[in-house]
Amino acid sequence: MERARFDKAGIFAFGDARSAVTYSVEVLIVTALYGSLAASAHLLPAINPAATPLWPPTGVALALMLLRGYRVWPAILVGAAAPYLMTDRSLLEFVAAGIGTLLAALAGTWLIGRWSNGRQTFATPSGVAKFASISLAPTAMISSFTALAGFIFVSEPSFPDSVAAGLTWWLADAAATLVIAPVIVLLAMMPLRVSPRWDLLESIAVIALAGLIGIVAYSPLIGSDLISDELNVPLPHRGLLGFLVLLPLIWTSLRGNRCTAATAALIFTGMAVWGFAFGNDPFPKTDPNAALLSLLVLTISVSAPPLALAAAIATRQTTEAHLLSVQDQLNGQLERNALALDSIRRHFQTLIEGVVDYAIFALDREGHVTSWNSTAQKIIGYTSEEIIGKHFGIFYRPDERRAGSPTHALETATERGKYDVEGWRIRKNGTPFFITGSVSSSHDDAGNLIGFISILRDATERRDAEEKLVQAREQLAMSQKMEAIGKLTGGIAHDFNNLLMIIGGSAQIFTRLLDPKLPKAIEAIQTAAKRGESLTRQLLTFSRHQHLSPTVVDLNASIKNMRTMIESSLRGNIVYNENVGEGVASVKVDLAELELAIVNIAVNARDAMPSGGTFTLSVHAVTANQETGGDRRAKAFFAIALSDTGTGIPPNLLSKMFDPFFTTKEVGKGTGLGLSQVYGFAHQAGGTVTADSKVGQGTTITIYLPSCADEQITSKELAAARARSRQPQRQTVLIVDDSPEVADVTSSLFEHLGYDTIYRDSAEAALKLLEAGTKIDLVFSDIVMPGTIDGVGLAREVRSRYPGLPIALTTGYSDAAKAAPPSLKILRKPFDTEALRDFIHDLAPPRPTRSSGTPMASSTTEAVRRN
Repeated sequence: MERARFDKAGIFAFGDARSAVTYSVEVLIVTALYGSLAASAHLLPAINPAATPLWPPTGVALALMLLRGYRVWPAILVGAAAPYLMTDRSLLEFVAAGIGTLLAALAGTWLIGRWSNGRQTFATPSGVAKFASISLAPTAMISSFTALAGFIFVSEPSFPDSVAAGLTWWLADAAATLVIAPVIVLLAMMPLRVSPRWDLLESIAVIALAGLIGIVAYSPLIGSDLISDELNVPLPHRGLLGFLVLLPLIWTSLRGNRCTAATAALIFTGMAVWGFAFGNDPFPKTDPNAALLSLLVLTISVSAPPLALAAAIATRQTTEAHLLSVQDQLNGQLERNALALDSIRRHFQTLIEGVVDYAIFALDREGHVTSWNSTAQKIIGYTSEEIIGKHFGIFYRPDERRAGSPTHALETATERGKYDVEGWRIRKNGTPFFITGSVSSSHDDAGNLIGFISILRDATERRDAEEKLVQAREQLAMSQKMEAIGKLTGGIAHDFNNLLMIIGGSAQIFTRLLDPKLPKAIEAIQTAAKRGESLTRQLLTFSRHQHLSPTVVDLNASIKNMRTMIESSLRGNIVYNENVGEGVASVKVDLAELELAIVNIAVNARDAMPSGGTFTLSVHAVTANQETGGDRRAKAFFAIALSDTGTGIPPNLLSKMFDPFFTTKEVGKGTGLGLSQVYGFAHQAGGTVTADSKVGQGTTITIYLPSCADEQITSKELAAARARSRQPQRQTVLIVDDSPEVADVTSSLFEHLGYDTIYRDSAEAALKLLEAGTKIDLVFSDIVMPGTIDGVGLAREVRSRYPGLPIALTTGYSDAAKAAPPSLKILRKPFDTEALRDFIHDLAPPRPTRSSGTPMASSTTEAVRRN
């Protein structure tokens, strides 16, 4: 809706010089045009001394304000008063006339904008009716009665004359507004495009015909000697010919041409006003009031109804055009949808034909096959020609058909929307196959059942996979059991190592301090400590928490070097065969643990062959998808197969042979930890171990180790060479351990090697000692300690604060050791003097002897130094 907004911006529409000039030119043009039109009304001969037949200024003012808004009010005010300036009327009269016209235009514009869609009011019949109502009241009433008030104040007429003048002016303003305003507005709003030639000719013909009918019916040219005697043609009651104007007006209205209908009505009304001025029939001079009333009625009749009809037809044409456009769009959309549907059908058919794992087929409401994809033919065996139209119960076994299983499947799918199926079906050739899938019901948009869709998959091979899955689950359960046992043994071994450290270290102290008459007792203590050390080592290896020192070695050469050790583990009645190649087979292992694993297997093989036999060791390469299983990261492995010809292991005990403390030997002849160590070593090295045995035929244990062909082999000579240097000058070692008993033993071992020791029970205390400036040559700390800093954290702090100070760690077992960097040396508990000496020798060379300039420990520190 377009409305003329009555606000400051609308009344004074200029903000810069250019806008002001444009506005001034616009006002001058409107004033001149409006003034000329208003003045023309006074050029007509006055029949009624108080009024003119039509008053154009009111209609022109309303049209201009509808088109240009409230900003043209100065032009309307001046133009409306201009005719009075040309006469000898008083100032009050032309001011009243100008103000009345302006107020009428403002009121009419505001009402039309609020109530009748503004300048678009002529677009609909209801808008035309609202415009006519607003023109009659209040537009015409405000204009005429305001002008009448000025006339009364100036002329002081009688009351009857005042009433007659007011009524006449009101009707004159209303008629002029109905005829003039629509033409101006419609012409101004015509689109700037070239109309079709026939439409233009039709409009010209209608307007010309309306003017001709007006001339014939009302003009003074007919029936008078105004021009010449030859045109004096007497036509009695010729005013009735004016009704013929309905023909062109109705014609152009039915064509929906509102502008032509309004223009033709204006031309015809102009001819009637011309005849009214001369008193021609049907406007006799003998009765002026009746003549004026006839003119006004004629004006309203030929202006409003045709315009309303034209608006109705134009609205209908617009609606029809819009509906036709919408219909074209819908038809186009239907065509596109049809093409899309056809494309979707083709794609769907291509899709179901491209599914290679699922048989997809459709059923009607009774269960007969209506479509069949190629995978269904491949799985079940029927071609499309053979199966379409047949009931899908043909796939069921005879006993299922007799039990009504096909019908039950369709009924369940209808009730629930989907029915999951799993079971045996029959192929075309009669062989059974196991399927999984579903039968789903299909409905139209109204919810009516139209059929079913069945999707099936051949799951026959799944039965074999399930059996393999059961075996895998058993293996997983075994692995989880071994893992749980490993965690338990690791925890036990950790605390046990500290005890062994105290026992073994104390035994060494006894050797140096006690009476030499007790060597057997001391030897028994040391032997027990060694056995305990071996026991915890096997436990830690099984639990895969043993601290290893892996190096890349030649597996073939290393096994050949073990021949003497292996043969010494067997008896003389056992033949040892070795099948080891000459090529380089590099693996990354802790060589000591590998030797221990092979010896443990050899000892078990010896015990399984009490009457003698053959023990065979062979090495060969395998791939990950063979004996080792497909879940290993490495692609290549080396398998160490160790076979004996002993009594073998029963199948019910074979799965327990790697369990710790499980043994079939007599009491006192085995701990049950030998093969547990083998199991833990193989897995900690990144491989695995398997066992195969038959009662009476022997046992084969195979260790799989990942290949390290891309890494450099550690030189045997370099690994074995340990140049013993002379005893270093006496230096100070800071021992950090939360166990005073273990610290006592450790201090004793260091002192035996020629070191002075200082003891602290926590990492925090050790750092405070170093901050005090105490001269320390080596820090030796346990890993597991209470407090916020453990041994690994202490090593980081020492290396950060004192880069030149060596530090070493020790532990029986701790997960905290995993956080230690590779460059940090860790000594495994329990250890003796020789192990400690070798460990210190592998560290960085000791620092030079303390100089006189280095601050010594305080008296408090010296009090805790062990001598």
